Amino acid sequence: MLLPKLSKPLTIKMIKPPESKENKSILALLTTRTLRKVPEITIYFWIIKLLTTALGESTSDYLVHQIDPVMAVVLGFIGFAIAVVLQFKVRRYIPWIYWFTVTMVALFGTMAADVIHIVLKVPYAISTVFFAVVLAIIFLIWYKVEKTLSIHSIHTPRREIFYWIAVIATFALGTAAGDWTAITLKLGFLTSGVLFALLFAIPAIAYWKLGLNGIIAFWFAYIMTRPFGASFADLFGKAKAAGGLGYGNGLVSAVLLILIIGFVSYLAVSRKDIKSNQSV
Repeated sequence: MLLPKLSKPLTIKMIKPPESKENKSILALLTTRTLRKVPEITIYFWIIKLLTTALGESTSDYLVHQIDPVMAVVLGFIGFAIAVVLQFKVRRYIPWIYWFTVTMVALFGTMAADVIHIVLKVPYAISTVFFAVVLAIIFLIWYKVEKTLSIHSIHTPRREIFYWIAVIATFALGTAAGDWTAITLKLGFLTSGVLFALLFAIPAIAYWKLGLNGIIAFWFAYIMTRPFGASFADLFGKAKAAGGLGYGNGLVSAVLLILIIGFVSYLAVSRKDIKSNQSV
């Protein structure tokens, strides 16, 4: 059978399947630029960060001894969820929302870490190693996707998601490490606090004097703030029989909350944590 002669070469066009509108909208949402969502790294940042870690420790201990522990964890999660929704809803850095979120991460993160040890019976040494590995994986994925771990580049929802996941992991790691040194290694709250204060100072000195990479210095110091602040919160709040000074977790929490409100209010008015871009 003879085929008809074609005047033009026969070409076959591959029809590309249309991209999902839902996938395109999700990608656009994740990569949409907003104003930066985190504060500048000043002395006030580190002061408030240490205060929030201490508040998370003392308030967690206070709540689980004043009400049913399960209800305390539920309340902590509700506060955490509300804070995260508020933080992601706004399109720029707002001091009270940002630090409210950090505080709720500290509170709920402390409760979650305690549940892993008390309920699941996981030793602090194992949980410390586990959370260190988890944090390393988060950083690797974050860097692979975004090519930077700089907190001064947090101007898209996707980068903000990576940032807060990393923050949560640092709290879990810091909580486990602090309890490991203070309780398992029997160093006590004061010695642990001094130890982590020194570890907190190392990256600052290395960055200032030795030219340590700013991103590495920041995240190392950030991790150390958790056991640093929590150790001193335990020192002041725990009973003397437990190695503390016996002031009570309730009083310690109240004092810390007042200090945090004072510093955050000052930043909201002075805007000292909103400056030109830095290279961290």
